[in-house]
Amino acid sequence: MLLALCFHRWWVRTFSAFIRAIHELFWALIFLQSFGLHPVTGVLAIAIPYAGIFAKVYAEILDETDPLPLDVLPRRAGRLSKLVYARISQAWPHLVSYTAYRLECGLRSSAVLGFVGMPTIGYHLMAAFAQGHYSTVGALLLLFYLLIGTLRWWVRPRLLPVYLLVAPFLLGTGLPIMWSNVTRFFTEDIVPTPLKRGEGLPALWEWFAQLFMNQALPGILNTLLLTQVALVASGALALALFPVISRHFTHRASGAAGHVVLVIMRSTPEYMLAFILLQLWGPSMLPAVVALALHNGGIIAHLVGRRSNEIQLRQDAPHGIDRYAFEMLPRLYGPFLALVFYRWEIIMRETAILGILGIATLGFYVDSAIQEIRFDRAMVLILITALINIGVDVLARRLRGYLRLRHGVNRQQC
Repeated sequence: MLLALCFHRWWVRTFSAFIRAIHELFWALIFLQSFGLHPVTGVLAIAIPYAGIFAKVYAEILDETDPLPLDVLPRRAGRLSKLVYARISQAWPHLVSYTAYRLECGLRSSAVLGFVGMPTIGYHLMAAFAQGHYSTVGALLLLFYLLIGTLRWWVRPRLLPVYLLVAPFLLGTGLPIMWSNVTRFFTEDIVPTPLKRGEGLPALWEWFAQLFMNQALPGILNTLLLTQVALVASGALALALFPVISRHFTHRASGAAGHVVLVIMRSTPEYMLAFILLQLWGPSMLPAVVALALHNGGIIAHLVGRRSNEIQLRQDAPHGIDRYAFEMLPRLYGPFLALVFYRWEIIMRETAILGILGIATLGFYVDSAIQEIRFDRAMVLILITALINIGVDVLARRLRGYLRLRHGVNRQQC
């Protein structure tokens, strides 16, 4: 919220874009060097990129409030009074709605952190797969769906004070941080090798050129390739599935079944699904494409389906495929494209970290560098990943503006 209040400043926008461009798993790999498998590692790994996301979305919500109430307040009213009574009071329902949605995303992120050793559901799922306990894998997935599906019952305003009081006692005993490790990490580990050896700029340039040509460039190409394939597959899947929750194509029973299908698709973390499919199908890009398409396609289909329910049709409107092709799709195609562009940056972030599973994206080379204790290479690759994500975000935003795309649904839940 503090970042959102000064989001109009270019350095705040740049800082927020940078921290949200780095995936939670990359942040976790960084903090593991200082905090180990302490819960603080997971908290910081999720909190830092989410702060950048919240800053952007909260700023957009506040900017969309009606400016008229500001004229009603007395001139002597201070900035805090104007903020609370004229802007936050209007935006409060949207702020609460988005925060609740982001909590669901946080649950998915915390599960994924298990794949780097944090003892969450993802860790136990990975361990059960490695031991061949597939019934346990199924039970853990069902437990995760149950956790997501019952959010509305166990996340209530009256219970939040209790959770806030209990949470500090669940963060472990003490803070196992060794400042010598932190100092060494920032002063030695992430310093490029030529600089540590006292070599000049030519050696540093050669070191960077070799890293870029041998690791960064192949990782960038594979990341972009996988991102674009997954983006197109997500869009195609969304166009095929949004009718399953649209009142113009379903009845009450079939619509409820469609909602269940889309909830499962969008609630399953893409990283977890890709891991399972890799165990079943073997190493290739196909499991990653399918995992990304199912997760993101389910989200887009859900939002487009909600948008379709707001459309009123004539009494003599056609039925079946004609209704889909000639009545609904032309009206929904603009909002659909806007949602696809909104998901583009997110799919790019997810594609990069799938390399930790062995797919040769940027995450693969980041994870390899960390395993080899070459943090200088890892940090350069992470910075390249962040810059690419920022570039895709800027390009998508400009394309939306150029095409004048407005999706007509709550964009914060993209």
